[in-house]
Parts: sequence; structure tokens; C-alpha cells
Amino acid sequence: MPRPRLGPAAFFLMPALFLIAVFYIAPLMLSIYIGFTPLRDWNLHRYLGSVTTYNYERLLHLLLHDPDVGKIIRTTIVFVSLTLLVNVLGGLALALAAFLMEESISLPTRLAWMLPRMTPIAVYSLIWYYFFLGDRTGTLNSILLRLGVIDKPVDWGTNPALLPYSDWAILVLVNGLVGVSFGMVVFYSALRSIPREHIIAARVDGASTWQLVRHILVPQLRWHLVYVTIWQLLSLVTTYAHIFLLVEWGALDRWWGSTWALYVFNTAFSTGDQGLAAAASTLLVALGVVLGLAALRLLGFQRMMQEPRGEI
Repeated sequence: MPRPRLGPAAFFLMPALFLIAVFYIAPLMLSIYIGFTPLRDWNLHRYLGSVTTYNYERLLHLLLHDPDVGKIIRTTIVFVSLTLLVNVLGGLALALAAFLMEESISLPTRLAWMLPRMTPIAVYSLIWYYFFLGDRTGTLNSILLRLGVIDKPVDWGTNPALLPYSDWAILVLVNGLVGVSFGMVVFYSALRSIPREHIIAARVDGASTWQLVRHILVPQLRWHLVYVTIWQLLSLVTTYAHIFLLVEWGALDRWWGSTWALYVFNTAFSTGDQGLAAAASTLLVALGVVLGLAALRLLGFQRMMQEPRGEI
């Protein structure tokens, strides 16, 4: 078998490798270094150069003994797990539904599900802020009061009697509606690339819609399922934009409504403890690498990369 030519491949990969080195590897190395310094309030000239493990010792102490950090850890686990299920399975269900319905209905349906992603983050977050607002002007409270379900307004995101489940539900709902459209677009484009002969042959043989989905359509989406799952997993681990706004506006509890990525941001830019934030972000990167590799293994990525055993 002839050896692959590395020259052309390296030439075409060089721009991407350069961007990765500048915008990912270099900041990552800098964050790891800052994590070993007592940097505070951006006093670079004062703290850079002093190497210590103090930040990691503090981080370990917080993880083991701080109840508020424990709330953030549990919220992160629940948020990533449930939202990942919504994004992948919901995106797959939407794509299958859009593929099987008439094009005149499918197109506006897909556009409607894209609206949360196309809406600016601040506007989208503001909509949900007013939806879950804890007084009579809140959309959800107004509806439930008119229907007689509740007799007084409810603070959905901060009521101790509803925490932490209310905050977890809001986080999954707000971020799930944004992320589900990504899976829908990827899966729908993959479904459109399946040869129509396969579908027509299955229909001629008497396959029902469920049999068509189970035996023809979904098996041809293995690569796309792996891609969407890994992408969404790593995105959810590091996302915080919508969450930050909802927490800042008081729609969510400060601890039950925060994820680890938001904790890193607040530690760096609200408390000015950049050394601790860098250590926490390094832990986040390590967690992302471990989760990504574990997901690839569970989804059988190595088996999919193997050459077929049959002779061509």
C-alpha cells in the first residue's frame, strides 16, 4: 500500500494548526501558568514569576468543604447531562420529523426551531427572564394565575421550596432550545444525503415509518451522532452566556443556577482572583478532554475508523 503524502496535507492543515496554536494552545499554556501564580486584580508585574501550588490547594479545599461550590458542581453535572440528551435526541427527533413531512411544512418548521439560535443572546435571555419573573407581570405567573393554578406569584428561580429543581429545569429549557437546532440541522442535512433509492426500496418492500427510521435512516447517521454528541458535550461544559445574564438579573439562584464555567468567569472578573480562576479553568479543560475521550470510546469511534474487513 503506498504511503500517504504528508506534504499536501500539511500545507492545507497549516492555517488551521496556526489558528489553533495562537488562539487555543497559547492561551491554554498561559492559563496553566497563571494557575500556579497568586495573581489577583491583574497585577501582572507583582505576582507573575511567583510559582506556587496554593491555588490548587484552595481549589481542592473548596471542592471538598464549600457547600456553595458543591451546589455548582451538582448543577453542572445535571445541566450538562440533561441538556446533552435534549440537544442530541431532540435534534434527531426534529430532523426525522422534518425529513418525513411535506417540504411546505418542513421548511417553516425548521426555521421556527432556528429562531432561538438566531436571536441575540441578550434578547433571548430577556425573554426567559420575563417569562419566569416572580411577580404578577411574569408571563408564566400571569398564565397560571388566570387559569387558577396558583393564587399568588411564584419566584420560580429563587424560591427555596423549589430549588434546585426549578433552576435546573430553567437551565435545561433555555439552553436546550438553543442547542437542539444545531443537531436538527446536522441530522437533517445527513438525512437529505441518503439516496432516495434506499427509502423507495424500503417502502416498496412494505416497511412502516418506524421500520424505515430504525433500519434505514438512523443507522446511516452514526458519524453525525458522534459528531453532534461530542460537539454539544464540550460546548455545554464551557457555556455560560445565557446563564450569566439570568443569574445577574436575579432570575436564577446564584449558586444553584451557576455552572462551573460561570464560576470560573465570576472568579476571574468579579472577585479578581485570576490565579484561582486559572486553576479552575485548567480543571475544566482537563474535564473536557476526559469527557471527550470517554464519549468517543463509548460511541465506538475507534471501531468506526477501522478499515472494512471485506474485499472490494
